[in-house]
Amino acid sequence: MFAKIVAWWGGLSAADLTWLCIGLAGQAMFSARWIVQWLASERRGRSTVPQLFWYLSFFGGLFVFCYGVYRMDPVIVLGQFGGLIYARNLFFVRRELREGVMSA
Repeated sequence: MFAKIVAWWGGLSAADLTWLCIGLAGQAMFSARWIVQWLASERRGRSTVPQLFWYLSFFGGLFVFCYGVYRMDPVIVLGQFGGLIYARNLFFVRRELREGVMSA
């Protein structure tokens, strides 16, 4: 199995490696959002969704979406349409900040 991984890694072009890094960065951001949410909830002593959760969701999803387009993988691409919801939530967050009604 190790030989297969080494062969696969050695066969990556510079473009493939770049897109792999973009996809992994997106997945890392997307995964980190749960840690951010957990820590914010622990700090407040109640369930809460901080702004950073939505930014990590949006940008992590966007990176993974772009990676899926590069790979021409419909499963990855279709799985990232939550980005529309993340963008809408960011719209609400920014509007609340602008109107001064958002609690810390």
